[in-house]
Amino acid sequence: MIDSLNKSAQVRDEPRIFEELASLCISPGYVHAIAYLCFRDNIIRYADEVTPEDMSGVSSMDNLSRMEIATLIGLLIKAPIDFAMPAAKQLQDYINRSDQLLTELHHVISMESFQTESWQELAETGSSPFQKGKAYREPIFYGGESAYHFQYLDLAVPKYHADNDWMERTKGFSIEAAKAVLRAVGVIQAEKLPARLDEMRHLPPSSWTILPAHIFTAMEVATCADLEVGLVERVLEAFTLPRSEVNAGFTSLSEFNAANARPLIRVSGSEFLLFQSYSLAEALYEAPFYWMSADKAYRATAMGNRGRFTEEFATQRLQQVFGAEHVHTNIDVFESKGRKLGEVDVLVVFANRAIVLQAKSKRLTLEARKGNDQVIKDDFKKSVQDAYDQGRLCASVLNDAHYRFVDSEGSELSFDRGFKEIYILCVVSDHYPALSFQVHQFLKHEESKEIKAPFVLDVFTLDAVTEMLQSPLKFLSYVHRRTMYGERLLSSQELIILSYHLKKNLWFEDDQQMIILSNELSADLDIAMGARRANIPGRKTPEGILTRHVGTPVWTLIEDIEKKADAGTIDLGFELLMLSGETIEEINRAIGTMLASTRRDGKTHDLTVGLGDSGFTLHCTDGPFSLTAEPLKDHCERRKYVHKASSWFGVCLSPSNGRMRFGLGLDYPWRHDPKREQAVSRMRAPAPDIRTAIAQGKKPSRNSPCPCGSGFKFKKCCLG
Repeated sequence: MIDSLNKSAQVRDEPRIFEELASLCISPGYVHAIAYLCFRDNIIRYADEVTPEDMSGVSSMDNLSRMEIATLIGLLIKAPIDFAMPAAKQLQDYINRSDQLLTELHHVISMESFQTESWQELAETGSSPFQKGKAYREPIFYGGESAYHFQYLDLAVPKYHADNDWMERTKGFSIEAAKAVLRAVGVIQAEKLPARLDEMRHLPPSSWTILPAHIFTAMEVATCADLEVGLVERVLEAFTLPRSEVNAGFTSLSEFNAANARPLIRVSGSEFLLFQSYSLAEALYEAPFYWMSADKAYRATAMGNRGRFTEEFATQRLQQVFGAEHVHTNIDVFESKGRKLGEVDVLVVFANRAIVLQAKSKRLTLEARKGNDQVIKDDFKKSVQDAYDQGRLCASVLNDAHYRFVDSEGSELSFDRGFKEIYILCVVSDHYPALSFQVHQFLKHEESKEIKAPFVLDVFTLDAVTEMLQSPLKFLSYVHRRTMYGERLLSSQELIILSYHLKKNLWFEDDQQMIILSNELSADLDIAMGARRANIPGRKTPEGILTRHVGTPVWTLIEDIEKKADAGTIDLGFELLMLSGETIEEINRAIGTMLASTRRDGKTHDLTVGLGDSGFTLHCTDGPFSLTAEPLKDHCERRKYVHKASSWFGVCLSPSNGRMRFGLGLDYPWRHDPKREQAVSRMRAPAPDIRTAIAQGKKPSRNSPCPCGSGFKFKKCCLG
């Protein structure tokens, strides 16, 4: 069917389209067209602060991607650049033709994903056309970026700090100096653009061009960064395409594009041209490794430093969330007889949860980007599958006391072996195009009751998740749900999923078999990260799960559970984080009523809420632990039995401030018990939430028992 459609539409092949695009890009004055396209599709326009609506234009599918613009730049430099200003009509023709050819090119590459010799055979065998390498060219090239430009700049420093001696000796600058120079370039260009737009108001239309806003001098950068101009020249030169370089190898979309490795173009002796600041930041993060790899004497050292960076960065970010005492690095796993089973790069132990993190520095090779089936699978195996297999092996013995976990100093770790959930995180050190897409197709994994599906991500996503979810419960709750939906949640980048979670709480109904999240959903996270890391004017925390209930009784309870990190109550924290906003509001009101009642009469008051196969009872009293702990436990045991729940939680709250005094958790299968049956004969089973409880029957009178099952009169319980 698709073949017949192709013939009827007379679709041109990729080489012909690319050849025509290459011819267009070396046209006289075409450089001004690229400058306009960068302005049209890369610039965010806003008033006082950036809003999600302002971001919608940049993420639009109608705009050219950064990689498409980089393609135009790569073709531009295949011949000496003609800077002459074209006539207005000619410039518009350049722009229109560029859009048309790039759209046609995208269409042809997308069609490769669905080309097959026999669709009937695929249907009969249950095979997938996405097992073929050609299917990955589209998501690899058009899938978008997994990192923010400021992440490339910031993370380049710890990535190459250990290589500073080599960089100083061979390049004449440190990685810190390079970052300062490139950041100053971004500042200068951000100032030049509005100035150029203002200039154009006083120029005739025939002179309208954005190109001058993309040109700067080494002296301007030196002044902005307060650095010696010679140092600035050395840094800029390292990322500048030599005049003799004409990007001869860039003969197709999948070939190496020198404009990505060296985004700067020298205009004159002192002037440089940069179209995309993002490309320059990315080059700082990636290019130095290739410089070092070319030095055979230093290659092994560079490889070792690169691997250590991923582990050390992951450790530092996880310590920010869990605290250093919960995060362990370079753990060797031994059997009882002393035989080494494996290694864990980073191990997080928090209450009855554990994270096994394996870091890899292997990246997607150029040959894989071309659509080579075997190379794509081989790269994935070395980057992800091997990391998962090693992590899964170590995770499988975490609950087995016959295995010892020993840190790099030879000390054996001591922790309880009753982990309820174990998560395996596979972290890669670079942007890995179409990573989530390949995980869906290639990753072979095995789940169990305790060991959850793997979470595969790069260091940039880990950076963003730990930045936005800076507490153990919130971080683990997100990882839990992200792994739970692994097989039916699709997006081009992980950052989109995180942004959705921050806004809506990542939760879908069981009957939703496939959920696709579009690119524009990342806007809230994009703004928050930019505001925190790059000082852009905007909200540092998206409106949603991190703002909606701050300061309320339920939020306070979650914070207290988190601080205690007790296995008995930690599951209650996860349950509370998964509740809907409406249910949380109802519970907040009920807790407020309960606290007020205890303050008023000095008596103990309870609140009981059922949560599916679980539930909790809040016990509000100032009584001493010796007199309140056992009654709370007995009450929870009876509640668990009445509700036929597999787990139940009890928490004692202080009536003065609503803070958690102590708590407990009951986790065992429900079984019929005649003795217990008689003891709970007068106790009513709680409803899933308070509103549902009242809705189950007629509204009770003020003095009748509260329908929530607390045992108190309605007027002293949920009426408020």
